[in-house]
Formats: sequence, structure tokens, C-alpha cells
Amino acid sequence: MPTLFEKTTLKGLELKNRFMRSATWEGLAEADGTCTARLEALVAELARGQVGLIISSHAFVTRQGLATPWQLGIDADARVAPLARMVAAAHGHGAKIVAQLAHAGRLTSRELTGLPPLFLSPSAGKAPGEYQLATTEDLRQLPGAFAAAARRALEAGFDGVQLHAAHGYLLSQSLSPAFNKREDEYGGTPANRARLLLESVAAVREVVGHDYPLLVKLNCEDALDDGLTLEASLAVGGMLQAAGVAAIEVSGGTLVSGPLSPSRQKIDAQDKEAYFRTAAKQFKAALSIPIILVGGIRSPQLAERLLAEGVTDYFSMARPLIREPHLIKRWAAGDLRPATCLSDNLCNKAAREGQGLHCVVDKRLKAKE
Repeated sequence: MPTLFEKTTLKGLELKNRFMRSATWEGLAEADGTCTARLEALVAELARGQVGLIISSHAFVTRQGLATPWQLGIDADARVAPLARMVAAAHGHGAKIVAQLAHAGRLTSRELTGLPPLFLSPSAGKAPGEYQLATTEDLRQLPGAFAAAARRALEAGFDGVQLHAAHGYLLSQSLSPAFNKREDEYGGTPANRARLLLESVAAVREVVGHDYPLLVKLNCEDALDDGLTLEASLAVGGMLQAAGVAAIEVSGGTLVSGPLSPSRQKIDAQDKEAYFRTAAKQFKAALSIPIILVGGIRSPQLAERLLAEGVTDYFSMARPLIREPHLIKRWAAGDLRPATCLSDNLCNKAAREGQGLHCVVDKRLKAKE
């Protein structure tokens, strides 16, 4: 029977346990996206906490794909040397690290980039001058940006890459009928809506080779009217498996999905945990590649049960590791209390205020004393 703390191999990559740190935004990079000593320190702390695989910040592959202030970038060769130092911080403490490659598409911040957000379809709520409507040629060029970013990740020493096709970012938008109403080769049918993602996978593979781990973070559904459905997502999962993807991290929701967003609040009971578990189970049943479950993992007991039941192969967390970067080490040592994360998302607010992503609970509690 599989166990949480056994060694496993993912596309030739040996991992010390079945826990991963899911990519997030820390607000700790330089304004231009350059990796900083603060990000190196964060990664080193996660590695010391025995996280088996660290998935980096969502790193923008082009300036037009930047979503948030102080977001990590992998859009230029000048980023490679600083990123290599972050990789060394993970490797120096026995962890593996994968770079997440992202483009925000319509969620790009024009205020930060000075560039119009890239939309796949006209928007009834915006004037044409407020965004750039992607041409067919624009979309044909984008996989090259992901491939160039993957080359930089390889040069920096990352152990693999992950394409961000979830949460309403560009590759997720392409898959979703709610955002993609195109009538060219990139829209209209499920296969055409998957084209941009599959071409990006192929372009990355061309650069990094067949054996380099290539993961995808994929929405199981959008929780939006006319959005991506679980049935359609499972079909995309089959296409990704056929394309040689090493593993799929199953997430869901978008940044405009309200209470069904990717980072849900008030996870204070096991029945509220692992809120994408039903979808992950269907992915696991349909595919032969490893499945990574993210979203509300808080209790090792539940993780152990889901692993035994064949729901997933790995467990990915972000918010719990913000408050407790040594959470996995604690669980491995036998302290099986649930993660102390309150799931209030105030850590994100702190980052937006320029403080960098950190748990504010302890500061708040001290203020009440």
C-alpha cells in the first residue's frame, strides 16, 4: 500500500515524500520580475521543512503576461542567474524544484505592464481599446514564449517545468468556452480550444527533450456559466497524457468564480478539505499518469485515506506552508495535528500591500494580547 512519506519517482525525478508546494504568488520578486534573496530564503525554508517538490511562483513568460506586482519573471535571459540561486537554495537542503510557467492573458495588469491585456475574444464589458484581441498569428507565436521560458528554467537548473493552465490564466482561458469564443483554429471545438495548450506542451518538449519532467496544472472545471466542465477537462487530460505530460495537478475555479475560487475560505473541517477530490478521483481513474491533488489539504489523516483509496498520487499545498513552512517535517515526525492555516486569505492582502506573502495570524493574535 502506498504511504505519504515513501520515496517515489516522477518522470525520473526522485521525491522524498508525496507532498508538494503548489505554485503561488509571493510578491517578493523585483519590480521587473528578477528573483531576490527573499525568494531564495523562502525556498530554502520550504526545503528545510522537507517539502518533497517545490513548484515555484507562477513566473510570467512575457511581460504582457504579468498579473501581479513583484511577480517572478522568466521572460528574459537575464533572469537565469538569479533563478539559479533559488534552485541552489532548494537543492542545498535536499528538495527538488519545478518552475511554473504562466501567462495571465486577460488578467494581465495594464497598470504594471503598460500593455493592453491579451483577450481571446471580444468583451461586451470593455471598449476595444482597453485590450488587445489576439490574432491567430499572436496565438501561433505564444508557444514559443513558453518554450523560451522552459529553456531558461533548464539553464537555471530547475528539475522540471509546469504549465499553468488553471485559474483563468491564458492557457485556462483558451480551454474555456466562457472566455474563448473564437472561430479560427484556436476556438469553436474542444480540440481547437485545447490547441494552444497542446502546442505549448509540444514547443516546450522540443526545447527540453523527452525525459525532462513537464507537468500541467489544469482546471477540472471553471465554476462559471458556460465555463470548462469536468467532462471536457478529462478529455484534455487524455490529450495531455498522449502528449507526454508527466503529471497533472488538478485544481479548479478562476479568480472570478466567487466562493468557488481556487483558494476557498473557512476550511475548518475534513469534509471541507480537498475540495477537488471528486474530480481528482475521476482523473485518476481515466489516466495512467500521476495525479496531484491541490485545494484545501489540511489533515494528514485525510491525505492518507485519499491515497489509499486511489484518489490521487500526490498532495499539493500553498497556504498551509505559508504559515508553517515546516509542516511536512512536523507530520513526518509524528505530530499529526492538522495544518494551523485559517484559510482567511489575509496573507494575500499583505502581499498586495507590498509586505511580501506571509501569514499575518500570529501578528494579529499578538496585537490582541
